[in-house]
Amino acid sequence: MSSVEITYVGGPTAVITIGGLRLLTDPTFDAPGEYPVGARKLVKTFGPALPAGRLAAVDAVLLSHDQHPDNLDVSGRGVLAAAPVALSTPSAYERLGAPVRPLGPWESAELARPDGVVLRVTAVPAQHGPDGSLPLVGEVTGFVLSGEGLPKVYVSGDNASLDVVREIADREGPFDVAVLFAGAARTPLVPDAPLTLTSEDAARAARILGAVRVVPLHFEHWGHFTEDGPALAKAFAAAGVSDRLRLPVPGASVRVP
Repeated sequence: MSSVEITYVGGPTAVITIGGLRLLTDPTFDAPGEYPVGARKLVKTFGPALPAGRLAAVDAVLLSHDQHPDNLDVSGRGVLAAAPVALSTPSAYERLGAPVRPLGPWESAELARPDGVVLRVTAVPAQHGPDGSLPLVGEVTGFVLSGEGLPKVYVSGDNASLDVVREIADREGPFDVAVLFAGAARTPLVPDAPLTLTSEDAARAARILGAVRVVPLHFEHWGHFTEDGPALAKAFAAAGVSDRLRLPVPGASVRVP
């Protein structure tokens, strides 16, 4: 079985190289600063380790959602527009149009690999906050990557629900690699609950998914994240799964499993 290489750009943005293809998650390349979301503002604290102008061509974008600037920003929209295809939610397609290809939960797209077979990308549910938060935060998707001779990879997108993780594990697991958006994001929009996985829930998710390795994304570089890399390391140690965690370094690559 081949490996997966994950190059961390920052925030939710990484290049996943699998089966000879380069997939870009949630493109965010803007500078640090304040970014409005309706009447609120999100504060970006660090810029991308790899500027958009230095990004090599990608074969597809995996866009968990487009409605928040910490998942798709102005520079990221330019990168997305230049991509051959962007897989995302039906509502993202309604707002953005091409090259977005809409996928509902459990729908799949096939991407041709250089070796003549395909990489299957399956959209899976994601819940961006507690039960009942969908009208406030909007539609989000995660992804499962699979194919002949390839590790099976789960990319969570902004998901806060372990019930969703269990459903995905039951239908698609176990996984070789889980790319978990973590950080326990909190904003005044939903003041009483995190919008993404807490560190403890990320560690629980590792066990639920049967993940051999976990690479977290979207746990730093924005002011609304409340749990950072050391918090993740502590939680994974407490759960007895430290050996599964691979904390990424901005600008560097992690090869897994």
